[in-house]
Amino acid sequence: MTNDNWFLDNTEEFPIPLKHRSDELYQFPNFEPDSNGEFECSAIIVRDLVVFPRMITPILINIGINYNAIQNALKNFETLVALYVFDPENLSDGQPEFLPIATEISVGKIMTLPEGDYSALIQGRRRVEIIEIIQEEPYFKVKARIVNEPTSKDRHIKALMRISKDLFEKCVQLDKSISDEAHLFAVNIQDPSWLTDMISSALSINPDDRRKLIAEINPRERLKYLNGILAQELDVLELEDEIQIKIQNEVDKSQREYYLREQLKAIQSELGEGDPFINELSELKEKVKNKQLPDDARLVVNKEIDRLNQMPPMSPETGIIRSYIDWIIDLPWFETTDDNLDVQHANQVLEKNHYGLGKVKDRLLEYIAVQKLKPQDTKQPILCFVGSPGTGKTSLGRSISEALGKKFVRVSLGGVRDEAEIRGHRRTYIGALPGRILQTMKKAGTNNPLFMLDEIDKLGSDFRGDPSAALLEVLDPEQNKEYSDHYLELDYDLSKVMFITTANTAMSIPPALLDRMEVIEFPSYIEDEKVMISKLFLIPRQIHETGIEDLNIQFPEGSIRQIIRNYTYEAGVRNLEREIGRICRKIARLKTESKSYPSKIESSHIEKFLGPQQIFDLEAEHEDEIGVATAMAWTESGGDIMPVEVLIIDGKGNLQITGQIGEVMQESAQAAMSYMKSKSGVFEVDPEIYENVDVHIHIPEGGIQKDGPSAGITIACALISAFTNRKIRKDVALTGEITLRGRILPVGGIREKVLAAHRAGISKIIIPIKNEKDLIDLSKKVKKQLDIVLVKHMDQVIEEVLLPAEPLTETKKPAKKTKEK
Repeated sequence: MTNDNWFLDNTEEFPIPLKHRSDELYQFPNFEPDSNGEFECSAIIVRDLVVFPRMITPILINIGINYNAIQNALKNFETLVALYVFDPENLSDGQPEFLPIATEISVGKIMTLPEGDYSALIQGRRRVEIIEIIQEEPYFKVKARIVNEPTSKDRHIKALMRISKDLFEKCVQLDKSISDEAHLFAVNIQDPSWLTDMISSALSINPDDRRKLIAEINPRERLKYLNGILAQELDVLELEDEIQIKIQNEVDKSQREYYLREQLKAIQSELGEGDPFINELSELKEKVKNKQLPDDARLVVNKEIDRLNQMPPMSPETGIIRSYIDWIIDLPWFETTDDNLDVQHANQVLEKNHYGLGKVKDRLLEYIAVQKLKPQDTKQPILCFVGSPGTGKTSLGRSISEALGKKFVRVSLGGVRDEAEIRGHRRTYIGALPGRILQTMKKAGTNNPLFMLDEIDKLGSDFRGDPSAALLEVLDPEQNKEYSDHYLELDYDLSKVMFITTANTAMSIPPALLDRMEVIEFPSYIEDEKVMISKLFLIPRQIHETGIEDLNIQFPEGSIRQIIRNYTYEAGVRNLEREIGRICRKIARLKTESKSYPSKIESSHIEKFLGPQQIFDLEAEHEDEIGVATAMAWTESGGDIMPVEVLIIDGKGNLQITGQIGEVMQESAQAAMSYMKSKSGVFEVDPEIYENVDVHIHIPEGGIQKDGPSAGITIACALISAFTNRKIRKDVALTGEITLRGRILPVGGIREKVLAAHRAGISKIIIPIKNEKDLIDLSKKVKKQLDIVLVKHMDQVIEEVLLPAEPLTETKKPAKKTKEK
């Protein structure tokens, strides 16, 4: 026999007091117990249903043992017992486990259902305790004992009953599925057991709680458990009521707005005015009609307008669609400005606004010339200006736009970490917008502006994506003809845009992005260039901004150079302009205070206005010395010279390098030391000395980080000088990388290094022969004043740098003393 024949399935409970539907129930008497309070009767098995005493509920009866038991009870005019399954969710193929407490019930008329099953009303009579299951076929038969529930009420039970009634009253008020009659019925019940059974039947309690309530015999414990259920039910009902009130308020508000808008429409109709929303749609359609759009964009816009026409004006999506349509209409799809391709005019503009930068200007003039000869097929260049701050990268971009007659737009990419900043957000996000590329194109108003992407080397990346990867499509001439923004989701042509990017260094730009750009180096300005920039641009601008044009203030060249050398240390001219501005402001103050002021800024005035000297350049050595050589160095602020000192002391053969030296420079020092050891015979140095002395190499200004291989030959010369007791010429500066075999390799920054040495009073420069190509950037004046020696091996360097050895005195024999030890 299967489990389906044992249980009452698909049951639904409708608690009804005993006085109702009495005509549908057979009033069979309860079983009379024997002397032990026990009786035997047939039984039915229920799974999800609990029948409380004095309550009536309908049941669904399947053909099987339950049907046979009910038929037997009706035939003998007897009551039955309803057995409750202990765990209905976990049933095995064998006999299920039942609760020890069951309910004696009576069954009413059986009605046949269309599906072939049966339905009947059952009435709970009293709780009984199951002692034994006597029979299983053809129906269940059990031996049961009557449960005598206490009816006495102490003060605890009275208090619990009062709480139950109060909580039940609140539940009835909030739960519309419970009739008011149920509450009135509960108020008049004085029996605690009957009260718990009645309330338990009325509430929508889960089956597990119902089984616990039917199995609990003690009325006090049953009331406590019921009150907990009532409290939880009340919390849920109150929350549902609060939510319902909010929903109703929103609905009422919407209905009120709708009513008012209908009234407004009627008033506008009477006044002869149209609906604002309809008028707005008409204007939008007129804009689209007059706007020149690509076919796919026009198709999308018309589709969105149709959607907008079908939506209520107050729909949240109305604003989203309207914003999307506005973006498509406002973008410059075919609006183009005519470029001025006059090469002479462009050259004049660039020369007027910028001094120097010959290579950059030549590249731009080449582009203009090519575009003039073949305007249709010319691809826009993707230029990347790389240079130190203040060297004129951004201002040159403005000058280029002026020369070509293009609109100039600029986006700063410094600190951008979100890919959506470039590509935009998808329209599914609230407040979505296109990326910065299309936002700036809308601002430009043309599809061929000069678009400057500033600080491209300072792009970041995190969990939100990599903006530099998003720029690959923008800056690729093969792809940007069909650029797709996440917000727009339409192809936009960026191929006519002239992109210029700027960076302080190309090292931090991703290789894939760098490969798409033509890098143009902006060298740091030398002193002569800064002097000319000051005369042509900085001084006139500061005089104009401080309002002292009529005072005829003059800055002699010597004063300008003093400001550059003593108060600024930079590759560009920003700090130089600030110092000139400080002098102009102080003169303006003296003028407004009716005090005397200088019309010609001399050296004494500079120290008075700017304070004591702030920058101190290293000077060339004043005497020929042993173990001290002068190196040339490149910095972001230009070039500089630095002495390299070598000291030999008693020790155990250690090599110490100080002065905040980087790894590359340390390796260069070790290579120079190895070269020195390998040439001991040539230099007439006893090889055993290296094991008895320590060598200390120091490069002054330890607060400044130093690195690179270009000091290799300088360190080698200082080492050779110290070990051979030969002095180094004070007027010679060196740069070049050394190998273990004494070969000299080329280095960078020759222009800046040579000019720094020239400024410091050096008369002879030694550079690698392969750097001869870099001398083309030097002026004829500098080349004429310097003796530039090109070398390819250390033998040539030693001949140019080291003086003949001096005879040792008694106080200058550390090597010999060490050897005797």
